[in-house]
Amino acid sequence: MKIKIYLSLSFLMATLSFAQQKKTEKPKFNQELATSLGADKYGMKAYTIIMLTTGSAKIEDKAKMGKLMKGHMTNIGKLANEGKIIVAGPFLEKNKENYRGMFIFNTKSKEEAESWVKTDPAVAAGVFSYEIFPWYGSAALPLYLKHHDEISKETP
Repeated sequence: MKIKIYLSLSFLMATLSFAQQKKTEKPKFNQELATSLGADKYGMKAYTIIMLTTGSAKIEDKAKMGKLMKGHMTNIGKLANEGKIIVAGPFLEKNKENYRGMFIFNTKSKEEAESWVKTDPAVAAGVFSYEIFPWYGSAALPLYLKHHDEISKETP
């Protein structure tokens, strides 16, 4: 019995040791990938964040609001397919700034990001307003989108 426990503990320690070693090894730099993503020497790049806020329009007609929200989701999908939007989603709690959701656009141009957000039917109708912020993040961020469809069973 002592031998089995000792062997099990030895195996566990060896496994943990290997896992720790693997985490400390730096992956090989991939210049081709870095260049294709527009990465700087730190693996980062500039993006533009749009913070959606509650707009001034008060739409009571549920059918009209449903149509606008469907258009909002369709537009997000279109922009994602075009490589313009790489993150989109609502906030799960109310907040003092009245932010409703955010987009991260794959551009450093605030003007270009603004032109893209204005294609959103809910923004055009005044359901949402927005604030624009330059942001610096990992150039690899767009890569997660290609795997999203593999992990989602339904679309909202």
